[in-house]
Amino acid sequence: MREHRYDVVFPHSPERLWALMQDYERWSEYAPMVIRVEVLHPGDKDGNGLLRRVIYQLPLGRSGAALELVTEVDPARGYSYQMISRQPGNDQSGRVRLEAIGPNRTRFHFEERYNLVGIPWRWFEARIYQFINKKNEGSMRDMSQWLTDHPEYRPELIDPAP
Repeated sequence: MREHRYDVVFPHSPERLWALMQDYERWSEYAPMVIRVEVLHPGDKDGNGLLRRVIYQLPLGRSGAALELVTEVDPARGYSYQMISRQPGNDQSGRVRLEAIGPNRTRFHFEERYNLVGIPWRWFEARIYQFINKKNEGSMRDMSQWLTDHPEYRPELIDPAP
C-alpha cells in the first residue's frame, strides 16, 4: 500500500473553499482531468453517505470512472472518502482537511492511500500514482486560482479585511 500526503496554504476562507468543493458542477472548471461528477446519493444534510461518480480523462482519449463514498463530513473542515473499485483490493481511501490559519488563509491537507493488486497494473503502480498525484496537486492549486479569478463566487464567504 502506498500513501500520498500534500498540504498547501490558500488565500481563501475554509468556508469558501468548502463551497466550491461541494459545487460538483464546477469541478471540471478547475480540475482538468475531471469530465463531470454525478451525485448518485446525496447522503445526509452534511453530505455524510454521499455517493458520487467522478468521470475523468485518461491518456490516449480514454475516460475512467471512480465511485466515491464520502464519510466523516465536518462542513468547512473536511471529509473522508473511499473510492470503490470493481476489483476487490483496489479500493483507495483519503481525507481532505481545511485548517483556518487566519482571515482568508486556509491550510489545505490532502492524503490518499492506494493499492493496486491486479497484474499488470501493480507493476506500474508507482508511475501511475506519481501521475495521478501530480494532477491532484495541480487541481487543488487550480481550485484556489479559480476562486481568486472569480471574486463574484460566494463573496459572502470572504472574510472582511481587518
